[in-house]
Parts: sequence; structure tokens; C-alpha cells
Amino acid sequence: MIQAAEHERHGAGTQTIRDLVLGMADGLTVPFAIAAGVTGAVAASGIVLTAGLAEIVAGAISMGLGGYLAARSEVAHYHKEYAREMNETHEIPQEEKAEVAQILHGYGVREPVLTRVVNEIASDREQWVEFMMRNELGLEKPDERAAPRSAFLVGGGYVLGGIFPLAPYVFIANAHDALLWSIVTTSVALIGFGAVRARVLATPVVAGALQAWMIGAIAAGAAYGLARLVSHGLAP
Repeated sequence: MIQAAEHERHGAGTQTIRDLVLGMADGLTVPFAIAAGVTGAVAASGIVLTAGLAEIVAGAISMGLGGYLAARSEVAHYHKEYAREMNETHEIPQEEKAEVAQILHGYGVREPVLTRVVNEIASDREQWVEFMMRNELGLEKPDERAAPRSAFLVGGGYVLGGIFPLAPYVFIANAHDALLWSIVTTSVALIGFGAVRARVLATPVVAGALQAWMIGAIAAGAAYGLARLVSHGLAP
């Protein structure tokens, strides 16, 4: 019971981090690219800020709904596979027991202990099915309440990430001057975000930080360059 509760808390914590990372990854990059692109075409920070805020609202809603639907799909998939495994334990119990034995054999369990362990697992059908879900299909039971929380965290992460590139446009009237500060604030945020994400994922921190920064820089640079090209092409 204690191990199950600890596993549930660990799983919830991991999911929370995953949702925040998912939201912030796009929240830092997309509004930054939008702001840079609009700045390439106009000089007023108010216009850039309006476009950026509109994008953040739309992006947060879209990302939040995506997180909600993904969580609901995970629950639905788990229940579908659970029902299938439960049905198989009724219809082909010997084959399912053989699969349990094969899994345990892979962990080094041998006769005469193997048969006793298989029978013990199969004596409780719910325990049996959960064993198969975890060890045969690699599926952990998802939190039924995770969908609304996932939507809030993904959407909230997007909004939080979007604050960094747009903040300078609140205080600086000239969009081109604001863009310079937006590059600074967003670069710092991207590097910090990439480093934290890399640490959570147990990957090289420096590489993670540089990767996050490069993605944001490429997206913003492409948007700004395209906007400048189009605006000059349309100019009389």
C-alpha cells in the first residue's frame, strides 16, 4: 500500500513536470517568433503586443485542450487494454499464465518457485490483469483526474513562457528597441529552461540549454526575416 501510494505520487510529479515543460517549450518559442515577425513589419510596440497576446491566448487554449485530450486518450486506451486482458484471463487462462511465467522467467524466477508465483498472481484476477498491463504492455494505470490538471498546467506553462518575449514591449514604445530586449530576456529564459529540462531528463545540461536557445533563435530569426522581406516587397 505504501509503495503504491509512493509510486502514485512519483507518477503525478513526473506528469506535472512533463505538462509544464510541454507548455513552456512552445510558450517561449512561438510568441517570441510571432513578436519578432511582427516587429519586422511594424515599428509600434502596441501592435506587436496585441498580436503577441492574441497568440498567447489562442496558443494556451489550443495547448491546454491538446493536453486534456491527450490525458483522456491515455485513460481510454488503458481501459480498453485492461478490458481485453481481463477477457483473455477468462477465455484463455492457460495462455495468460504461460505469459506470466515467461515474464517471470525473464526476471530469473525458476522452478519450483516459478509455478507457485504464477498461481499466486493468477489467484487474484485484478492483480493478474494489472501485472500483465504493467509487465507485458508497459502500461501504468493513469490518473482519472489528470485531464483537467494537464490542461491547466500545459496552458499555464504556455502563458508563463510567453511572458518573457512580450514583457519588453510593455515598457518600450519602439518595437525594434523592444525586440533587442526581448531577445535578451527570451534567450536567458530559453537557456535556463533548456538546462532545467535537461537536468530533469538526466541529459547533458549544456547541450540541453544550447538546443533550447537555438530552436528559439532559428524560429524568431526566420519569422523576422520573412516579415522584413514581405514588408519591403509590399512597400511602394
